[in-house]
Amino acid sequence: MLWSLVKIVLFVLIVAALAYGGMALMDMDGGAQIAFGSVEISLTPLKAVLALIALVVAIYVALKLLGLLVAVLKFLLGDETAISRYFDRNREKKGIEAVTDGLMALASGDGRQALAKATKAEKYLQKPELTNLLKAQAAMMNGDKLTAERAFKQLVADERTRFVGVQGIMKQKLEEGDTDTALKLAEKAFALKPKHEETQDILLRLQAEKGDWSAARGTLSAKLKHGAIPRDVHKRRDAVLALSQAKGVFEKGASIEAREAAIEANKKSPDLIPAAVMASDEYVAEGKGRQAARVLKKAWEAQPHPDLAAAFARIEPKETPEQRLKRFSALTKVHPEDPETRMLLAELYIAAEDFPAARRALGDLAEINPTARSLTILAAIERGEGSDDVVVRGWLTRALTAPRGPQWVCDKCQTIHAQWAPVCENCGGFDTLSWRKPTHSEVAMPAGTEMLPMIVGAAPEPEIEEVETVEEGVVDRPSMVDVTPPEPEEKAKVEN
Repeated sequence: MLWSLVKIVLFVLIVAALAYGGMALMDMDGGAQIAFGSVEISLTPLKAVLALIALVVAIYVALKLLGLLVAVLKFLLGDETAISRYFDRNREKKGIEAVTDGLMALASGDGRQALAKATKAEKYLQKPELTNLLKAQAAMMNGDKLTAERAFKQLVADERTRFVGVQGIMKQKLEEGDTDTALKLAEKAFALKPKHEETQDILLRLQAEKGDWSAARGTLSAKLKHGAIPRDVHKRRDAVLALSQAKGVFEKGASIEAREAAIEANKKSPDLIPAAVMASDEYVAEGKGRQAARVLKKAWEAQPHPDLAAAFARIEPKETPEQRLKRFSALTKVHPEDPETRMLLAELYIAAEDFPAARRALGDLAEINPTARSLTILAAIERGEGSDDVVVRGWLTRALTAPRGPQWVCDKCQTIHAQWAPVCENCGGFDTLSWRKPTHSEVAMPAGTEMLPMIVGAAPEPEIEEVETVEEGVVDRPSMVDVTPPEPEEKAKVEN
């Protein structure tokens, strides 16, 4: 609408300028004289300008007629295609101009103009492999999906442009959410051009979303083969796919295959926490506790994580708290200042009922890095040392609104996940989850408090009260420490 108004205004301005120029020429004195032999012609300024314009037009027409005359002479001399070539050159020139204008319109975001130029180019050039692509892109810019799909299908029919057509339809299906059809088209596009990186990435993502881990590993190997990713990145992502494949086999009950896949994933990427946990559980099932401990220790050296500690506890489920405290020194002496290590050691001392040692292990963590877990551990220490209920409940009240600490966060979209997954549930990013603190402000919901399950075994079990923390669909596991949240009235007193 705005462009139409601009064109109308420009037309009016041009007409007004021409009229003003004509009137100025009519009022101007003097003129031009043309002498040819004994003939002399006098022209007013207006007539001189009109004569000049007519001369330019006459020269242009003369050149065209001369070219046509040459073509006719060549035809008469035996060149049967001379006349057709003359007209073809004119059509080709106009067609190329239309394609150029269409590309410029695409670059400037004028989809309507680009589509009109594509139609004009198609009329002059008769080269669908060129004009259909321009037409499809222009139609997509205009939101005309039907015209775009029709143009892409015409590209598919031509062997030279088949890949472009398949890829165009595939992207349309992705926008529509038809991932099943998009996956089939991605496989076809990959078969046509296995070196195309964008197609490789789309195919890998769709295969991972569908849980076809074996096919995804094949696509990942192709990326490595064609130099699309570095070898170390391939090794890490292949481990992620192997781990996902192992989980799928677990669900089917084929434990032998799952064991092999889990151990393979851990060998490919020892720092991949879920792979280390699964490999450790498989070693424990085989009675290979030493190998399980070695796997978990290596992963702990890369990054301490509560799941690693829980898996380390499962190696010897029947040991006493004192025995467990001694065995866990293999982990706690690594990264001793890490918050995860300090909280783990404090929990072990709590399980052994050595509350002063637990306080020393926790140190000032609840003050400098208050999280729901560290504050709950401190509340358990206060309870174990016989502090008043109001003190215990005061720490629990702070824990209710404290941040949860590190979680599985997508590096691409910052979405928080309850458990590790190979593909982000929100953005579909592959291998984008990392264990860290969320970048945005995040606190626990006031429905309870959070605490890592106490890694204790055969010690006498204290009274257990399950305390759940619900946040974004996450329900934490029950604590092994008897800490009771304050009643609403007492909670209000503590807050005040």
